[in-house]
Amino acid sequence: MAKTVLVIDDDPTQRRLLQAAVEKAGFACRTAPDGEAGLALAADPKDGIDVVLLDLTMPGLSGMETLERLAAKRPDLPVIMLTATSGIDTIVQSMRGGAVDFIVKPANPERVVVSIRNALKMQSLSGEVKRLARKAEGGMSFDDMIASAAPMRQVVRLAERGAVSDIPVLILGESGVGKEVVARCIQGASARAGKPFVTVNCGAIPENLVESILFGHEKGAFTGAVTKSLGKFVEADGGTLFLDEVGELPLDAQVKLLRALQEGEVDAVGSRRPTKVDVRIISATNRDLAQQVAEGTFREDLFYRLNVFPIDMPSLRERREDIPALVDHFIGRFNASEGTKITAVADDTMKMLYAFDWPGNVRQLENAVFRAVVLCEGDTLQPQDFPQISGQMPDLDALPSAPRIAAPAAASAANDTAPVSADVPVAIKDADGELRALQDIERDILQYAIEFYSGHMSEVSRRLGIGRSTLYRKVREYDLETGEREAS
Repeated sequence: MAKTVLVIDDDPTQRRLLQAAVEKAGFACRTAPDGEAGLALAADPKDGIDVVLLDLTMPGLSGMETLERLAAKRPDLPVIMLTATSGIDTIVQSMRGGAVDFIVKPANPERVVVSIRNALKMQSLSGEVKRLARKAEGGMSFDDMIASAAPMRQVVRLAERGAVSDIPVLILGESGVGKEVVARCIQGASARAGKPFVTVNCGAIPENLVESILFGHEKGAFTGAVTKSLGKFVEADGGTLFLDEVGELPLDAQVKLLRALQEGEVDAVGSRRPTKVDVRIISATNRDLAQQVAEGTFREDLFYRLNVFPIDMPSLRERREDIPALVDHFIGRFNASEGTKITAVADDTMKMLYAFDWPGNVRQLENAVFRAVVLCEGDTLQPQDFPQISGQMPDLDALPSAPRIAAPAAASAANDTAPVSADVPVAIKDADGELRALQDIERDILQYAIEFYSGHMSEVSRRLGIGRSTLYRKVREYDLETGEREAS
């Protein structure tokens, strides 16, 4: 859960001092002895670096050159410059290069920690603004989703395939699992990105207004129709119409919806001629539509029209591994919106959140974190900040440990390499006695580690000293068998 700070400095003494100050403040820390090593650690967002402390004067790749390359690869990553001189020209040059702060060495530990916290706060604010902008502009992508758990990776794979065409998508899942988020990401990854994304909650529309809201009406078409209304289909023309809880539509509205889908045109109430529309339909429901068809409450022909490309969303209890990342995401969002300064989650708190069943799924988790952030009197969320959940849980000491967002092992000149145990059955040489390709050796080591720890990916991540996101990325790249199990 702790944010990770990368210290790039050629002076080993400075690296140790800065690492001690950073870790004492509750952050995870990685170190690199030069710009090239630092770039290798920070260039990929999936490796989990949140802030960089960068020395300005280093042999080889200088601090300014490293800053420029980082800004090109990760423009959202906050970089704090470190230097032994405080010349105004140097400061101006660093700020123009993208640095968020400037610290003169020898650095005061308190000054360093304050600068890191300010940088993280600004990053949260900036990230929330950009996320809201992407949502408003219909440009959300699958990178905006938290989907590291195996069931969610399957959802993303299916959604990415569905995004490349206008095929009707039906998203199935319990209430609160994030069906609309997936729908928005499908829109953002499709050719309709940036076009209208119109949401209709079919269960919240009064039955006598369903047709008017969906298809529009002419002025005077019925009592109270004092102005003309275009309807949601026309509003979504050229973009995507998301029909949430489509299983709650009344039967007479289902007939007109089926015609609109088949003909690509809608008949407004009171209109004499239909209106052509170009709309991509994504629907969602927490009901069993097949059962509703059997009971006669949902039209069979409409069901087959909507259920062309179904995507099953797992409940939160089926993707518990995503809970730490979701909590971290919500804390960052509420810190930005509420002006709070929550920096961590206590171990007992995370154990409790991980063990809870979450009948309301991600929506319930989000609301619980919101309340906890408001109730918290310090900078770390405690079990008592979740009174509605802690009161339902048994003795916290009896709960299993929860997986955390892994902080990759520190990289430094002293521990860049480690001996490989001789009893690990991973061949270094091929049948001809030549060294095997590095990626082949890495693949075998990863597969061996997954089998050795019985698919407990949290333990594999910790033992190999790599971030969970990096581990899952390599599992996908090498198409490894995980036999994944929940951590215990």
